[in-house]
Amino acid sequence: MEREYINVMEELVVTIVNYLMTGPEYQTFCKCEKCRKDIIALSLNTLPNHYVTTAEGRERIIEQLNTTENRKWINKRIISAIHVVGKYPQHQ
Repeated sequence: MEREYINVMEELVVTIVNYLMTGPEYQTFCKCEKCRKDIIALSLNTLPNHYVTTAEGRERIIEQLNTTENRKWINKRIISAIHVVGKYPQHQ
């Protein structure tokens, strides 16, 4: 069954986390799948959902979120989650 809705914030967070974790700033942090998923989940728990049902809705939300202020706000929460998971990893 194809999903009839998507959370645009989730798409953005996954993309940003994947990008940040490949950069030199976070090379000392664990990049295992469990830590990556924990970073994404923790980030999403601190950010509002933005569900849409159409491609037009998705583009509209992306446009609304694509401001300097919103990008800083989202990045701040993701970076905080990276540091929390890095300090308290839950993998074995």
